[in-house]
Amino acid sequence: MEPALSASQIVVRVSLFIVSAIALFGGSLQMYLGQPSPRLDNVHRFMAGIYLSTGVISLWAALTVRQQGVLIYLLALGVFVGGCGRLLSMSMVGVPAPRAVWLGYLVPELLIPIVMATAHSLRK
Repeated sequence: MEPALSASQIVVRVSLFIVSAIALFGGSLQMYLGQPSPRLDNVHRFMAGIYLSTGVISLWAALTVRQQGVLIYLLALGVFVGGCGRLLSMSMVGVPAPRAVWLGYLVPELLIPIVMATAHSLRK
Protein backbone atom coordinates (compact mmCIF):
# COMPACT_ATOMS: atom_id res chain seq x y z
CA MET A 1 0.00 0.00 0.00
CA GLU A 2 1.25 3.46 -0.95
CA PRO A 3 1.86 5.91 1.91
CA ALA A 4 -0.50 8.86 2.24
CA LEU A 5 0.42 12.09 0.53
CA SER A 6 2.19 14.64 2.70
CA ALA A 7 0.45 17.95 3.41
CA SER A 8 2.73 19.72 0.91
CA GLN A 9 1.91 17.14 -1.79
CA ILE A 10 -1.79 17.67 -1.16
CA VAL A 11 -1.33 21.44 -1.58
CA VAL A 12 0.55 20.86 -4.84
CA ARG A 13 -2.07 18.38 -6.05
CA VAL A 14 -4.97 20.72 -5.28
CA SER A 15 -3.12 23.63 -6.93
CA LEU A 16 -2.53 21.52 -10.04
CA PHE A 17 -6.17 20.43 -10.15
CA ILE A 18 -7.20 24.10 -10.04
CA VAL A 19 -4.71 25.02 -12.77
CA SER A 20 -5.85 22.04 -14.81
CA ALA A 21 -9.54 22.90 -14.52
CA ILE A 22 -8.91 26.52 -15.49
CA ALA A 23 -6.71 25.59 -18.45
CA LEU A 24 -8.98 22.81 -19.72
CA PHE A 25 -12.07 25.00 -19.51
CA GLY A 26 -10.38 28.17 -20.76
CA GLY A 27 -8.48 26.43 -23.55
CA SER A 28 -11.60 24.61 -24.77
CA LEU A 29 -13.69 27.77 -24.64
CA GLN A 30 -11.11 29.85 -26.48
CA MET A 31 -10.59 27.09 -29.06
CA TYR A 32 -14.34 27.17 -29.69
CA LEU A 33 -14.77 30.96 -29.67
CA GLY A 34 -11.83 32.07 -31.80
CA GLN A 35 -11.49 35.68 -32.95
CA PRO A 36 -13.10 37.71 -35.75
CA SER A 37 -10.07 38.35 -37.98
CA PRO A 38 -8.20 35.46 -39.67
CA ARG A 39 -4.82 36.59 -38.33
CA LEU A 40 -6.03 36.98 -34.74
CA ASP A 41 -8.07 33.77 -34.96
CA ASN A 42 -5.03 31.80 -36.09
CA VAL A 43 -2.88 33.01 -33.20
CA HIS A 44 -5.74 32.81 -30.70
CA ARG A 45 -6.62 29.19 -31.47
CA PHE A 46 -2.94 28.19 -31.47
CA MET A 47 -2.53 29.69 -27.99
CA ALA A 48 -5.82 28.06 -26.93
CA GLY A 49 -4.30 24.72 -27.93
CA ILE A 50 -1.24 25.42 -25.79
CA TYR A 51 -3.52 26.42 -22.91
CA LEU A 52 -5.66 23.29 -23.32
CA SER A 53 -2.65 20.97 -23.46
CA THR A 54 -1.20 22.64 -20.35
CA GLY A 55 -4.41 21.64 -18.60
CA VAL A 56 -3.86 18.01 -19.59
CA ILE A 57 -0.22 18.14 -18.43
CA SER A 58 -1.27 19.74 -15.12
CA LEU A 59 -3.91 17.06 -14.59
CA TRP A 60 -1.36 14.31 -15.22
CA ALA A 61 1.14 15.99 -12.89
CA ALA A 62 -1.53 16.24 -10.17
CA LEU A 63 -2.34 12.55 -10.49
CA THR A 64 1.35 11.59 -10.39
CA VAL A 65 2.51 14.27 -7.94
CA ARG A 66 4.78 11.87 -6.02
CA GLN A 67 6.88 11.24 -9.11
CA GLN A 68 7.19 14.87 -10.15
CA GLY A 69 10.19 17.09 -9.60
CA VAL A 70 11.12 19.99 -11.86
CA LEU A 71 7.87 19.72 -13.85
CA ILE A 72 5.93 21.23 -10.94
CA TYR A 73 8.21 24.27 -10.92
CA LEU A 74 7.93 24.63 -14.70
CA LEU A 75 4.13 24.50 -14.59
CA ALA A 76 4.12 27.05 -11.75
CA LEU A 77 6.46 29.28 -13.76
CA GLY A 78 4.21 29.06 -16.82
CA VAL A 79 1.14 30.13 -14.85
CA PHE A 80 3.06 32.91 -13.10
CA VAL A 81 4.50 34.28 -16.37
CA GLY A 82 0.99 34.17 -17.86
CA GLY A 83 -0.26 36.18 -14.88
CA CYS A 84 2.60 38.64 -15.36
CA GLY A 85 1.55 39.00 -19.00
CA ARG A 86 -2.00 39.76 -17.89
CA LEU A 87 -0.67 42.28 -15.35
CA LEU A 88 1.47 43.93 -18.05
CA SER A 89 -1.56 44.14 -20.34
CA MET A 90 -3.63 45.73 -17.59
CA SER A 91 -0.92 48.27 -16.84
CA MET A 92 -0.50 49.19 -20.51
CA VAL A 93 -4.04 49.14 -21.90
CA GLY A 94 -6.23 49.03 -18.79
CA VAL A 95 -8.38 46.45 -17.07
CA PRO A 96 -11.17 45.10 -19.29
CA ALA A 97 -14.78 45.27 -18.15
CA PRO A 98 -16.04 43.85 -15.92
CA ARG A 99 -12.99 44.73 -13.84
CA ALA A 100 -13.77 42.31 -11.01
CA VAL A 101 -13.74 39.31 -13.36
CA TRP A 102 -10.35 40.15 -14.87
CA LEU A 103 -8.81 40.98 -11.50
CA GLY A 104 -10.32 37.70 -10.28
CA TYR A 105 -8.36 35.90 -13.00
CA LEU A 106 -5.16 37.75 -12.14
CA VAL A 107 -4.99 37.05 -8.41
CA PRO A 108 -4.88 33.22 -8.61
CA GLU A 109 -2.51 33.37 -11.60
CA LEU A 110 0.00 35.18 -9.40
CA LEU A 111 -0.70 33.41 -6.08
CA ILE A 112 -1.28 29.74 -6.99
CA PRO A 113 2.16 29.32 -8.62
CA ILE A 114 3.88 30.72 -5.54
CA VAL A 115 1.89 28.46 -3.22
CA MET A 116 2.48 25.45 -5.50
CA ALA A 117 6.25 26.00 -5.86
CA THR A 118 6.66 26.66 -2.14
CA ALA A 119 4.69 23.55 -1.17
CA HIS A 120 6.62 21.46 -3.69
CA SER A 121 9.92 22.66 -2.25
CA LEU A 122 8.75 21.41 1.18
CA ARG A 123 7.96 17.86 -0.01
CA LYS A 124 9.50 14.97 1.87
